[in-house]
Amino acid sequence: MLIVDSHMDTPTQVVAFGRDLSQEGDSLTQVSFPKLLGGGIGAAFFALFVPNGKVGGEATDYAMRMLEESSAQIAAQHGRFVLARSAQEIRRNHAQGKVSVLFGMENSNPLDCSLELLRSFHSRGVSYVTLTHNGSNAVADSAVGLRIWGGLSPFGRTLVKEMNRLGVIVDTAHCSDEAFYDCLALSDSPIVSTHSSCRALCSHPRNMTDDMIRKMADKGGVIQINFYPAFLSDAFGENPEVRKCLEAIDEMQEGLEKGDPSQKDSFLSLYGSYLERLSRMPRPSVGDVVDHIEHAIDVGGIDHVGIGSDFDGIAVAPQGLEDISRMGALFDEMRSRGYGEDDMEKVAGGNFLRVMEEVQKVSDSLGKA
Repeated sequence: MLIVDSHMDTPTQVVAFGRDLSQEGDSLTQVSFPKLLGGGIGAAFFALFVPNGKVGGEATDYAMRMLEESSAQIAAQHGRFVLARSAQEIRRNHAQGKVSVLFGMENSNPLDCSLELLRSFHSRGVSYVTLTHNGSNAVADSAVGLRIWGGLSPFGRTLVKEMNRLGVIVDTAHCSDEAFYDCLALSDSPIVSTHSSCRALCSHPRNMTDDMIRKMADKGGVIQINFYPAFLSDAFGENPEVRKCLEAIDEMQEGLEKGDPSQKDSFLSLYGSYLERLSRMPRPSVGDVVDHIEHAIDVGGIDHVGIGSDFDGIAVAPQGLEDISRMGALFDEMRSRGYGEDDMEKVAGGNFLRVMEEVQKVSDSLGKA
């Protein structure tokens, strides 16, 4: 089975935490090269996540640093892990026993309202752009926080068209509902949400409504189900103790990005203690993840659902899916519910690969000159 995980925040771990991905890591490490092998992953999308506080040249430089440092660690694997840009390359690498790594950009701030920067990042391997993060920006309104544009900004509309022309996938995860519908109407290519779950099962605004899932599927797109417990269960996300831990972790992550490097070890120790505390709390399980997968299948169809774990970007993972090496548990659960191998292969990665191919076909038809 060719498993494609469309969203991991591993480059942040490389830059902000100094992670060596060749090392297995401890119980709180969600992604490493050994764990990717253990989970049977065929293709991993590493997200270049840039916080909203970084704008302009600072955002561009930070994204480029993540790209370069992550690429260097991949190159050091001497061919076991290889950079890829297309569905064809992913399939070829998988057939040769290699794991493909691709890049996405989470938050369009590094583009600094420049189509030339979009082209530059794409030429360096960025396959998709998640237009916003947790806050509206110069491209679009976010699912959380203040609205600015009522959907896409004027530049955002131009950006989507250029992404279509280049063959860059439009990712609406984190977008407001209005921005999602703008992208759906405007894009010539299928659009995706690389890491969202179902709002019918968990009311968080980051999740997609049934109407959004259905209409995205009608245009050939996919929803990639997120593993974050707060997007799987309202009860988890609304637990006061959970909220307290998550707020503290968010503050510490911001502090680590801005703080004194000499304080890094003590900072990471405190950070780890909060993660341990959070991991001991009751939380959703692998069954809850499959509940969201099943709901999305019921609404949008088996050809329009996939996996976008958000590993390395989530403070805690579901029980039974604590890190990427446990991915087999998800398919064991699907088998126990009667899913056949052909349908599981679609969810595992086939659907996202099909979108990649369709996005490239649109790009070829529009021309790149």
